[in-house]
Amino acid sequence: MQFLKKLLGGGDNSEAKASSETYEGFQITPTPIAEGNTYRVAATIEKEVDGEMKAHKLVRADTLQGLEEAQAACIRKAKQVIDEQGERIFR
Repeated sequence: MQFLKKLLGGGDNSEAKASSETYEGFQITPTPIAEGNTYRVAATIEKEVDGEMKAHKLVRADTLQGLEEAQAACIRKAKQVIDEQGERIFR
């Protein structure tokens, strides 16, 4: 159960959180998930749509060794998803 909680972003990853970035009107918060000595690429993508704040939790299979490298990858992957799907990620 603890593994699933961490995988889905419910674990305490406060050390792995970085500051948010705005891209194309979306707010991206990298939230890499610590897994032993690696970090899984994950981010929260948010945007206000029709007066309602929408959020999408992005979790990828990619893992990286360094926290800063993982945070940068989280931002890159989130931007890629935004470019490919736009607001459809909230459906």
